[in-house]
Amino acid sequence: MMVRLPSCLLLAVDGTVDGTDDRTANRTVDRTADRTANGIVGATPVSEHRLTLDHALFAGKTGRGVRIAVVDSGIAPGHPHVGDVATGVSLTPSVSDTLDRIGHGTAVAAAIREKAPDAVLVPVKIFDRALATDAHTLAAAIQWAADNACQIVNLSLGTANGEHAALLQEAVSYAVARGTYVVAAYRSDAVRWLPRSLAGTIGVVGRSDIEREELMAELTSPFAQSPVGASIYPRPIPGVPRERNLNGISFAVANVSGFLARWLELQREESM
Repeated sequence: MMVRLPSCLLLAVDGTVDGTDDRTANRTVDRTADRTANGIVGATPVSEHRLTLDHALFAGKTGRGVRIAVVDSGIAPGHPHVGDVATGVSLTPSVSDTLDRIGHGTAVAAAIREKAPDAVLVPVKIFDRALATDAHTLAAAIQWAADNACQIVNLSLGTANGEHAALLQEAVSYAVARGTYVVAAYRSDAVRWLPRSLAGTIGVVGRSDIEREELMAELTSPFAQSPVGASIYPRPIPGVPRERNLNGISFAVANVSGFLARWLELQREESM
């Protein structure tokens, strides 16, 4: 499958995990996910309750103390939209560092940081110079995050290949059993993505009709019912119209992870 440098990463897995661009008209995707076999579930309506950062579940929170694994191309530490990052890991066979040479992971991290400025961002690198990996590496990344005290795993990616359902379900179940939330793309266009279409994950549907500070979710327990809806837009670039900036489901996933970090901070405070 052809690999393109994406503005918003989705992974279409055959033998490898490849990048596709859900912003372009010429998307190349594996549409075999449009079925219910191999643990893939049917579409679930997104709640129409519109929550904002001013809602009592999120207001005044910053994600303080919440560790978020950004499973992606690495993160550029010190980027003005990202700041400091924690020590992470590279699971790519070619490099041992977590520097971002593609830019996607840094853009995703910046979207999370906007919502959760005091969260701890942990780079878990599965891409280096090309948007290609395999399902075993993705599963290993999820498990590493759970083993290293990450409360959230941000997966701005997915695969439409149902053959990987069992492997990814095992990884997701491993993480959930350790108290880790896995946030991933649920659906874009007619394609439903793994690992979100598996039990235990928080699925995200991208919305172009809501703002970055809004979330479409249940009022009292916003992350109990999946999928949730979030804006496809990242934080703006001065002088660049929003429609011309990068956008897509990757940033919707990141926006949900930021909201979730705020909510987890509240849950921790209420349990004390």
